[in-house]
Amino acid sequence: MSEQILKILQETEAVLQGHFLLSSGKHSSGYVQCAKLLRYADKAETVLKEAVKKLPQKPDIVVGPAMGGVIVSYEVGRQLGVEGIFTERVDNMMMLRRGFHIEQGAKILITEDVLTTGKSTKETIDALAGYGGEVIGVLCIVDRTSGKLPFDLPVYSAIKLDIETYEEESCPLCKQGSTPVKPGSRRF
Repeated sequence: MSEQILKILQETEAVLQGHFLLSSGKHSSGYVQCAKLLRYADKAETVLKEAVKKLPQKPDIVVGPAMGGVIVSYEVGRQLGVEGIFTERVDNMMMLRRGFHIEQGAKILITEDVLTTGKSTKETIDALAGYGGEVIGVLCIVDRTSGKLPFDLPVYSAIKLDIETYEEESCPLCKQGSTPVKPGSRRF
């Protein structure tokens, strides 16, 4: 199934090659721009269905951090028949807004497009901490973490991709004279 998921990501031009400056500050020779996939509802449904199948339990609500997790939250919520909402940054802090709320004791699934360092996910976990719900896991389209995360939750992905990242000072692409491009929505 991973081959089919990768093929869909490639067909939608979601897998990019080059020299990228990631939101974490690290550099990479590859980038996954899931917005390219998510513009096709039928393909997004197919890909996310693979991650949803892996869930051991149905959550009460799904929450995606803006920007990448918003459409993912909506589609996963639709597939599971539960509410899909999102957090967003205000003054560079992730928070729940727009009248969204979490019921006391609700089982929360966080949804992401690409999980690389887990920073946005961790910010979302922290933003939801005071609402009385329980985060039960993270669902994403692409897991690029290699198991290294700033939180201890299960991750359910449609596909795992091993795309190497580098600290700026040790980036071989920089040493070759290349300048990184900053994709994505987060600003430093």
